[in-house]
Amino acid sequence: QVQLVESGGGLVQTGGSLRLSCGVSGGTDGLYRVAWFRQTSEKEREFVAAINWSGRPVFHAPSVEGRFTISRDTSKDTVFLQMNSLKPEDTADYVCAATNWGLSWYSRATDYKYWGQGTQVTVSS
Repeated sequence: QVQLVESGGGLVQTGGSLRLSCGVSGGTDGLYRVAWFRQTSEKEREFVAAINWSGRPVFHAPSVEGRFTISRDTSKDTVFLQMNSLKPEDTADYVCAATNWGLSWYSRATDYKYWGQGTQVTVSS
């Protein structure tokens, strides 16, 4: 059973940076892709970024392209989301998700089987 644990959220001012971590454990041999989604009480769950477990390719939502970068540390089975130039509209609960389905679509939440508990990111104006 794959387990995901997020960390790194917090409060930051507009223009600031944060790095989120998603620790992956249990059954990683068959893992295909890990992604970050975000959600608020006002919005539906939104795709942010994804990375194949092999490290390539990577995908970023247009709303974060050029500001956020997803990466993977293969030695630690950890996926990172580096977030720069943060805006108030980036405020959300950021959740890590994983799938071992090779035909999954990278931005479709229903294609991901494993989910973490989330870490809150708040960007003040």
